[in-house]
Amino acid sequence: MEKFFKLKEHNTTVKTEIAAGITTFMAMAYILMVNAGMFSELGVVSYNAIYIATAISAVIGTLLIGLLSNLPLAQASGMGLNAFFVYTVCMGMGLTYANALTLVLLDGIVFILLTVTGLRKLIFDAIPKCVKTAIPVGIGLFIAFLGLQNAGLIVSNPSTAVSLASFNLLNGTATWATVMPLLVTVFAVILIAVLASKKVKGAVLWGIIGGSVLYYVLGFTIPGFYDGFVQSLSFNPLTAFGDFGSQAFGKVFTEGFDFSAYLAGHSMESLVILIITTALAFCMVDMFDTLGTLFGACSQGNMLDEDGNVPNMNRAMLADAIATTTGAICGTSTVTTFVESSAGIAEGGRTGLSSIVTAIAFFIAMFLSPIAALIPGNAIAAALIYVGVLMASGVSKIDWKEADFAVPAFLTLAIMPFAYNISYGIAFGLISYVFIKLFTGKTKEINAGTWVISVLFAMMFFLTH
Repeated sequence: MEKFFKLKEHNTTVKTEIAAGITTFMAMAYILMVNAGMFSELGVVSYNAIYIATAISAVIGTLLIGLLSNLPLAQASGMGLNAFFVYTVCMGMGLTYANALTLVLLDGIVFILLTVTGLRKLIFDAIPKCVKTAIPVGIGLFIAFLGLQNAGLIVSNPSTAVSLASFNLLNGTATWATVMPLLVTVFAVILIAVLASKKVKGAVLWGIIGGSVLYYVLGFTIPGFYDGFVQSLSFNPLTAFGDFGSQAFGKVFTEGFDFSAYLAGHSMESLVILIITTALAFCMVDMFDTLGTLFGACSQGNMLDEDGNVPNMNRAMLADAIATTTGAICGTSTVTTFVESSAGIAEGGRTGLSSIVTAIAFFIAMFLSPIAALIPGNAIAAALIYVGVLMASGVSKIDWKEADFAVPAFLTLAIMPFAYNISYGIAFGLISYVFIKLFTGKTKEINAGTWVISVLFAMMFFLTH
């Protein structure tokens, strides 16, 4: 281990790396439950199937980044990208679960080619800083909005589109059975915030567990809450593997290239543009999320080289790209490097040994799916809301005093939750940036790649939306 991971050179020990790896797992284990719950809303794939798919892709991605780049980072299905997959591509655009996996597979292949050929830098440079800065913020708002909706705190309203759910037990607009789950979500969010402020490792995971315990304790106060509860339980972890094999694994190949359902109501031209623009959105968000996480996490641990670059960055990006391709085959959304890796780095992790430990923890978690299935949706919603808080912190990096920076950034972050679509936010940010620069006489500042991507997004709006 010393020879492979160079522990002494990185001023660390096996004990420290093991502690860091476990800490990272604790900080990001919530993705197993959150991702499974989100995908199960599609109605064509079960919670169990996606739980296993998420765990397997996390194991493979985390092993790859540890072995290839020797960095203490972990990977799993990315928050934001999974929401884009489920709510935008499948529910919004009308593609099937398997069709969407095809786009993720395409994203992974393109990402691999961009990384090995060096074209990744050209695309990265094509996105103006104002849009890059706003993308994670917008995704954070979108995720928080999803969490509020999934919890039932935000409900539809015919007059205002959305509104706050009723807590009024006095006039009969609400009952204890409807209010109790809402209170669980509020409690879980506050618990996560308290634990995080006290620097407790794995605050999100503990918040989910705390919310789950409260949910079942308060369940005793609701008549009929536990009727049929025992009969609905499954304590056989192999059931999840069976669902994974029949519902998720390999669907990208057996059903993914069959777009007949979409073509029944759309033209072939519409499908081509949809595939190009959506795959591009997957790739851009994946790329910028990974780049941002690599720089942020390594900077936190003083791991950047003398030129301020991430060591073995191309290898880390390649691991990310291969993991995304693997994730598509397993049946889950884009796999990306998790910012929660910073928790392990703060614990002292400095090498890929930490990643190996995290991967082993995810492997063990595969056999705990019956326990994970007990997690109520309201507790998971709390995790979504808090992750939204973390991602929205980048709003402070937006230069609000400069209109040519602020307006594209604002449109990027605002359109995502309001239009319920991540790619639309990126599109509005890019297109507004081009027009502002064009009409202010700063055309030379527009990158050639920015023109191309903006035109593609414009075609998407006029031809497919």
